[in-house]
Amino acid sequence: MQQDILINWSPQETRVAVVESGAVQELHIERTLERGLVGNVYLGKVARVLPGMQSAFIDIGLERAAFLHVADLLGGFTGARPTEPDAAARSAQPQVPIEKQVFEGQSMLVQVIKDPIGTKGARLSAQISIAGRLLVFLPQDDHIGVSQKIPSDQRQELRARLLALAGDAASGGGGGGGFILRTNGEDASDAELAEDIAYLRKAWARIKAAALRLPAKSLLHQDLNLLQRVLRDLSGEDTQSIRIDSREQFAALLVFAREFTPAAAEKLQHYKGERPIFDLFSIDDEVAKALGRRVELKSGGYLIVDQTEALTTVDVNTGGYVGARNFDDTIFKTNLEAAQAIARQLRLRNLGGIIVVDFIDMVREEHQDAVLAEFRKQLARDRVKTMAGGFSHLGLVEMTRKRTRESLAHLLCESCPVCEGKGTVKTARSVAYDILREILREARQFAPREYRIVASPKVIELFLDEESTHLAGLSDFIGKPIALQAESAMGPEQYDIVLL
Repeated sequence: MQQDILINWSPQETRVAVVESGAVQELHIERTLERGLVGNVYLGKVARVLPGMQSAFIDIGLERAAFLHVADLLGGFTGARPTEPDAAARSAQPQVPIEKQVFEGQSMLVQVIKDPIGTKGARLSAQISIAGRLLVFLPQDDHIGVSQKIPSDQRQELRARLLALAGDAASGGGGGGGFILRTNGEDASDAELAEDIAYLRKAWARIKAAALRLPAKSLLHQDLNLLQRVLRDLSGEDTQSIRIDSREQFAALLVFAREFTPAAAEKLQHYKGERPIFDLFSIDDEVAKALGRRVELKSGGYLIVDQTEALTTVDVNTGGYVGARNFDDTIFKTNLEAAQAIARQLRLRNLGGIIVVDFIDMVREEHQDAVLAEFRKQLARDRVKTMAGGFSHLGLVEMTRKRTRESLAHLLCESCPVCEGKGTVKTARSVAYDILREILREARQFAPREYRIVASPKVIELFLDEESTHLAGLSDFIGKPIALQAESAMGPEQYDIVLL
């Protein structure tokens, strides 16, 4: 499917939208002050070793110490390292305890594999990998691999080509190391692969030199910025154009593209239109919708998307859709449309972790199979790894989507200071009754001259009107006057009881 990439650049923020058939499929945002850390290589210092968790906290100069598990240590196994970076294969091998490999105060070369999220620090690995345009370089390994997304009948030939090229470069003084061929390197020429190998080995040489020169907790290598990653990762054969609205960044990106992504350089355009570039496809409107709970479907149905700390739930509803011949067909067609919309929303919102989808219950098994097949087909278009199970006995579909960066909502929003992220607040009457109980509790411990209630205007108004009888009864019961004071700056649930 043909796609266009639009780039809106400003000194404080870069926004990238991937558009297919006039609809936004992906949105990437990078803020200058909040740039992600994944891929960065640091010279870290071991702050603490935790044998019970087989982990260590590494100080890499961030606000919070980063986390390193024994499975992500180089040489953490008693046997040979697995040929593929597979967690299951690694966990099956006996491990050398972490306390026998690292010690407090030790300097270590580490790489960020997951950004800090919420209260959690960054996740680290001592197994360094450097991504290029066509290859991923494994400087501490000698493994030659090919992306699993490339057809199996082509992998052996590609592996042999890559092995020969890597060996030639090493024999010419280029150094060792292993490589994994990325999906977009499937049709690359030997010259292009050799160029990427040389670039990656030079990058590793710079990292090693910096590690000897710089003190601990220093940044040695930074992954490409969002503009450069657009050319390396997002642009492909289906990309018709890459338009950017900054003349200065267009010139810099063109230089980078001509050196590393010549095919993308031909598609790069400087947008000179008077309208903001994101207005071309109403992208800002799409962003606003992507931050809401409700997603309207063209048929009249809708989705409800709820994102929590533990998981994300998606509920499908028919709404006002009654266009099919019978109710079963109505449900089936709504679920089919929802399968496409949900996959798009996951990409657009960058939702990760555990996701539970509640499709509308379908009686016919062939309808369930068709919806599930469509859902998996749409998920297969995702650049991020996804896994979806079948319908459970409760009619739910459970899936996972790899999470390496903050979701769109976490990036652009913060918890409401009024409800503190709950999404609801107590009613004024509930707060009023809380206050009455609190005064009764205080009266049993203290004997002030007077009590004064300071609360939001809505609560005070309730005490002056509908709850005046209860307030007067409490005053008589404790034998003390109760004064009222409205404070407009207070939230619905906030109040103070002042003892005078």
